[in-house]
Amino acid sequence: MTIKLITDYIEEIAPLSYAEDFDNVGLLVGSYNTKITGALITLDTLENTIDEALARNCNLIISFHPIIFQGLKKLNGNSYVERVVLKAIKNDIAIYAIHTALDNSLQGVSAKMCEVIGLNNSRILIPQKGNIKKLTTYVPHTNAEKLRHALFEAGAGNIGNYKNCSFNMEGVGTYLGNENSNPILGEKGILHREPESFISVIFEKHLESKILQTLFKYHPYEEVAYDIVALDNLHQNIGMGMIGELSDEIDVLNFLKHIKEKFNAGSIRYSELCKKKIKKVAVLGGSGSFAINHAKYAGADIFITADLKYHDFYKAENQIVLADIGHYESEQFTKNLLVDYLTKKITNFAIVLSENNTNPINYL
Repeated sequence: MTIKLITDYIEEIAPLSYAEDFDNVGLLVGSYNTKITGALITLDTLENTIDEALARNCNLIISFHPIIFQGLKKLNGNSYVERVVLKAIKNDIAIYAIHTALDNSLQGVSAKMCEVIGLNNSRILIPQKGNIKKLTTYVPHTNAEKLRHALFEAGAGNIGNYKNCSFNMEGVGTYLGNENSNPILGEKGILHREPESFISVIFEKHLESKILQTLFKYHPYEEVAYDIVALDNLHQNIGMGMIGELSDEIDVLNFLKHIKEKFNAGSIRYSELCKKKIKKVAVLGGSGSFAINHAKYAGADIFITADLKYHDFYKAENQIVLADIGHYESEQFTKNLLVDYLTKKITNFAIVLSENNTNPINYL
């Protein structure tokens, strides 16, 4: 099995196009064509992570956080990042990072937090823009159904809880082929009028190559007329954070104690307890201060995240409880999520859960 095959499985739930522009995701060290002996799943890639991979016969590390986040200008071993990269290269260890691609996935980091807490009716808190494109094409009536079905099979036409969505109109297309043309219908040099169907479907942008391959395969014309446009529409199943509901209301202090236990948090920093009962819960793994207003507007009673600064807590404004449970703590179950997913996809290959605790923060 090659690295490319296993990363293709990962990108089914977290396409790299989901990642934020500032991020650095994908294969950071190594070649996609490398045959792998085993894959170690971890939250962070450190020097002892390389040692663990070697000890457990894994030559691929699948890490949530990217070890290379900003550009490396030198590899002298003067920082922990440089030492990790050098050690990985020396020992033929490949490193693949997923980070915000999984953050923005409906089955990603925040979804796992919802599962651990026990939330119901969870949905994306901040739907992502710029991830939807629209294809419009024109095809002879007799070929329309076959093409439409093929586009659906390729992943087009999915909107929220609905699939096979399209818009269709009937009309007449005209064309006049020159002496070098080879028309399937009509004759070159003679203006041809053909009853055609107008088909319009949307698709996620990472599927564009697959959608176009399907279009050209199933469209009968020598020259295919089509348009692709990017849409600003929000994608309700891609985005940061999630919001859901508890089965029953719970006292806010009891809920904070419940969260502390579930996430094994050394401590929880929280804002003024303006809510007596908690029912609606917003979550965002990792640094989530940018989502405070989104959680408030969504009507959440509490927002669970990490890395809140002093002035961030003022933003609660007696409308919501803000709870900082720690960066590592909020994302710690991500590696379990990936192991569970990959072991179901690949039954005859070693998918190994890292045993290292990579949390750099300690509590007294």
